[in-house]
Amino acid sequence: MFSWVKAHAGNIGNERADQLAKDATQHRQPYSHTKLPKPHIKGFLQKRMLEKWQTSWKNGDTGRKIYNIMPSVSLRPSNWIREDVIFSQNGPFPAYLKRFHLSDSDYCSCGGIGTALHYATECIYTVSWHMRKPAPNFEQEWLKRVANNLVSRHKIRGIIKFISENRDLFRPP
Repeated sequence: MFSWVKAHAGNIGNERADQLAKDATQHRQPYSHTKLPKPHIKGFLQKRMLEKWQTSWKNGDTGRKIYNIMPSVSLRPSNWIREDVIFSQNGPFPAYLKRFHLSDSDYCSCGGIGTALHYATECIYTVSWHMRKPAPNFEQEWLKRVANNLVSRHKIRGIIKFISENRDLFRPP
């Protein structure tokens, strides 16, 4: 579809068309429009989309806990299930519930601060699924390793299932 556009008014498309016409008259060769194959165009657009998405994810203000575990975007699903919420540190944890004013206390009934890490490493009620507690400056690296290890993920699922099935046990004293 063609329509009239005011000349030399800064319209990028029109300026480009003028430049191509000028080049064609100076070189005595018309502009050749090469049709690109659809798979090439699709691949190019997908690559650009992933680049923009990655930049947005890297520079975003939200989802930083997940970003620290999964810093790269991908079109492949991560296959996380409900029990994998520990990696976002959101879920049925007193510390999370208190932060959003859904509970008055952030303590576990065992007396510790009820964080995801607490249940995975030190709570007396989840000792069957415990993993070695990381040093404070290695918590993000620990979460990455747990997220990428099937045995560790299985333990986490056991913890979350146990907490969900025994909510009264995990209420603060």
